[in-house]
Amino acid sequence: MRNMILAAMAAVMLAVGGLSAARAQDGDAAAIQTVIQSQIEAFLRDDFAAAFSFASPAIREMFGTSDRFGMMVKQGYPMVWRPELVEFLDLREIRGQPWQVVLMRDANGAYHTLGYQMLQGPDGGWKIDGVQILREDEMGA
Repeated sequence: MRNMILAAMAAVMLAVGGLSAARAQDGDAAAIQTVIQSQIEAFLRDDFAAAFSFASPAIREMFGTSDRFGMMVKQGYPMVWRPELVEFLDLREIRGQPWQVVLMRDANGAYHTLGYQMLQGPDGGWKIDGVQILREDEMGA
């Protein structure tokens, strides 16, 4: 229930929150999408160390090891671990943080909309600072 409330709050924030999509998209969209796509490719290879390298320092500290991180993704976000389809949607800014909205189809054909919170490091590079499932829609025939 708590996760559903958090996902609903995130969806509302993405839809109407203090948003400046144009600012978030100023040259950053391609770099952000590359980071997310690179992490997904690492998951597809079961290369948890590489996937973990795209996580922000806070996420890395939270999980401690790439193996723990990989197990969390496999168990909690199977659509991220083994997506059959990945489509990048809007890049939005909420409270100064860019959020990349991504549509994924899992192995069972179910569609999931996720929000990737991004963090820009001092070197200008992007890291993934969190992922939330925004809504789940079964879109199969």
